[in-house]
Amino acid sequence: CAILIIASGTGEFEAGISKDGQTREHALLAFTLGVRQLIVALNKMDTCQYSEARYEEIVKETSNFIKKVGFNPKGVPFVPISGWHGDNMIEATTNMPWYKGWKKETKSGEVTGKTLLDAIDAIEPPTRPTDKPLRLPLQDVYKIGGIGTVPVGRVETGTIKAGMVVVFAPANVTTEVKSVEMHHEQLEAGLPGDNVGFNVKNVSVKDIRRGNVCGDSKNDPPKEAASFKAQVIVMNHPGQIGNGYAPVLDCHTAHIACKFDTLLEKIDRRSGKSVEDLPKFIKSGDAAIVKMVPSKPMCVEAFSEYPPLGRFAVCDMRQ
Repeated sequence: CAILIIASGTGEFEAGISKDGQTREHALLAFTLGVRQLIVALNKMDTCQYSEARYEEIVKETSNFIKKVGFNPKGVPFVPISGWHGDNMIEATTNMPWYKGWKKETKSGEVTGKTLLDAIDAIEPPTRPTDKPLRLPLQDVYKIGGIGTVPVGRVETGTIKAGMVVVFAPANVTTEVKSVEMHHEQLEAGLPGDNVGFNVKNVSVKDIRRGNVCGDSKNDPPKEAASFKAQVIVMNHPGQIGNGYAPVLDCHTAHIACKFDTLLEKIDRRSGKSVEDLPKFIKSGDAAIVKMVPSKPMCVEAFSEYPPLGRFAVCDMRQ
């Protein structure tokens, strides 16, 4: 879930949802990266005298633009708050008597509440894919005296247990898991969503690193991708992007330069339908299917199979 914080002050909201505004960019980035639950918090309500008219105006405008991004506004709570004064953060405020609370539609029916905390409590927990093969992108690798090499990371799919023979891609290192820990306590099994550390046999800290992906050697182990096809949305780029463009790509915990080898087709951002084959260039606002070639070995997966390993963000000039 993402919480979209909107500044309700005069001019601030308008700047945020303008063409290059951050509010618009953050909503699009969240949706593109797979976030499907959204909470909109209208902050700084004290700066517009807790105005109901301003609240209604912002809800209307925001609903329109998040709908264009792909969210259904009926499933999104809109909460007017003041972080500075604490209005509607944890307890219902008396400064907005006109505000009757938020509501959102879910698969199991309508949910209502008053505060931002209520909206956070109403987030629907994701189904954790324990039945899929193990995928655990490494966040770090530690050498701990008396224990040995301890990779750490979050289990994205599957489970990790002591005694398993695991493989790290693209390093191509195979080893046995001696033990699994979370918050300094031994675990029988690490499940999706768990941030774990696990001790491995006969592996040096130099052999594996952040960005490697750990999997079960006997059950669809992860492999390096020499190239892959991806759907790319250009959010903000000053010029045109053509074949050969090579920005840095952040996918799970990997941070690697990747070349846009071939722009295969330009597509409609909402429907995914093709609008142009082999375009020469793409620019801000465009979506395309692109053949990508990593500059170094990296591990990616089909989004349909392993969503956390099939989405990425592209940064250029630190933006």
